[in-house]
Amino acid sequence: MAAAAAAEGEGEGKEVTGAMVSAGFAELERQQQLLASCTRLYQQLSDHFGALERGLAARSDALRHRRRAFDARTHRALDALHRREASIDGSVSRALDHLRTLKPDAAPSGDAASLAESLRALCARMDSAAFMDLVVARRKEADALRAEVPPALKCCVDPAKFVMDAVADVFPVDRREAKTPADLAWACVLILEAAVPALADPDPEIGAARPLVPRAARDRARAMAREWKEAAERKGGVEGAKPPDAHAFLQHVATFAVAEREDRPLYRRIVVSFSWRRQMPRLALTLGLEEEMPDIIEELIAKRQQLDAVNFAYEAGLQEKFPPVPLLKSYLEDSKKTSSTASDNSSTSSGQSGSNVNKKEQAALRAVIKCVEDRKLEAEFPLDDLRKELEELEKARTEKKKAASSASSGGCSGPANKRIRASNGGPMPPAKAGRLTNNACVSSFPAPTTFARSPSHTSYATTSPSHTSYATASPSHTSYANTSPSHTSYATASPYPYDRPAGHGLYCNQSPPMIREPYVYPGKEVATVGIGMPYSTPPMSYPAPYGGYANGMGAYNNGMAPAFHQAYYR
Repeated sequence: MAAAAAAEGEGEGKEVTGAMVSAGFAELERQQQLLASCTRLYQQLSDHFGALERGLAARSDALRHRRRAFDARTHRALDALHRREASIDGSVSRALDHLRTLKPDAAPSGDAASLAESLRALCARMDSAAFMDLVVARRKEADALRAEVPPALKCCVDPAKFVMDAVADVFPVDRREAKTPADLAWACVLILEAAVPALADPDPEIGAARPLVPRAARDRARAMAREWKEAAERKGGVEGAKPPDAHAFLQHVATFAVAEREDRPLYRRIVVSFSWRRQMPRLALTLGLEEEMPDIIEELIAKRQQLDAVNFAYEAGLQEKFPPVPLLKSYLEDSKKTSSTASDNSSTSSGQSGSNVNKKEQAALRAVIKCVEDRKLEAEFPLDDLRKELEELEKARTEKKKAASSASSGGCSGPANKRIRASNGGPMPPAKAGRLTNNACVSSFPAPTTFARSPSHTSYATTSPSHTSYATASPSHTSYANTSPSHTSYATASPYPYDRPAGHGLYCNQSPPMIREPYVYPGKEVATVGIGMPYSTPPMSYPAPYGGYANGMGAYNNGMAPAFHQAYYR
């Protein structure tokens, strides 16, 4: 008690200063910051460990789900194995009974033989080369072939060997010497697809799940698949292969059940690259890609191939995870954006590019309409607006075609600037002078010769109303008209710089069919045209009353031939 009283006395005696108060508040603030930092750190740690717990729980659920799926698949596979093991004796007996019923049929004769009979006869005789030739020859009857080839292949003693022999010249590589027709991969796909029911187990409970392929045939099928892969890699990869060739490869692997686990990435690349082909979703499941189907669908959506994604989702039963209606609407929006961009980039909306844009829009609408009809989605996706838009596009395309055809037929269809022979049997105007490119002044009519008027005729060559001269004097000639005293010369000065009478002597008192405008020739060029040698006969024949024009050189008193432009002598 005494000590407490002493301490109390000392405390009362000690004074509290401002520095002490400031130090106390600083310490309190430091403690508060430390407490806030610890609280924040605790919250971060709590969030982190909570996220880890949730992630572990999700992964555990996924693993449990996959384990249950694997367990169910394992049970189904074991049950199938037990059933297949128990059905071996029955399948063998059915196969033997089927072989006993097979008889080589005679080849059908005549054009009246049906396609089915021809196919069955070739399959019964195991004539694979003739079978392939028949399939190629009946390409236009593809639907009939798809219906008749599967039952025909069942007539083969060894369908697997028969099918591989039939496609061996084309698949895995084309070994034909004459590659005509060029592409036969479609025939390989058709035959390989038709071989699936022919190779299926006779037991109806097993069916195509167990193809009856002998070990030797299976080894040969693996070798053919390996050869195709090597050839594709040499050519730059499977993405650069032709779609029918890649399809034939996948169908070959699926038909003979020779899919390899290590080749699944290759199968996926091919499936994604050619996803637009109708059989790709089914082939993806057959080749063991069912676990990767969600990833494949997401990849197709990312590539804006929503229509293909819908087909894959329905084939894999994932339409609830990937609803089809939003995907189809997104596909239409992307196609419209692409079409509008193409229209903006094109030079003209009415040209070839505009027509291509119209075709692409119509193709997109038709594809969506067909998908909705096939999947029975009319209640969720009404088609009235799409059909109306399709009709408008077709109408616009038809009107554009009509306008283009009327515009093309509205012009002159005959050849322009065609040379026409004179109706009275005159000479053809020279074509060479009219084609000269270095002398734009050359006329396409020959320069006519002048002649003198006989006293018994008043006029032989008259001019058109715009011309008055009868015979002109060329700068390189003095006169052509002074032939005899009985003739009077009408040589007058021409109003044109070059010898160009209004009317040709051939037409007498008629105007020529066409009077061209006067042509001006350079003086130097004209002066060098004359040929200083006598003609035995004039270059043109004239009637007898024309003062001896047809009798040697009597009508030319200067002994020289009339001068023509140098283009006439080329």
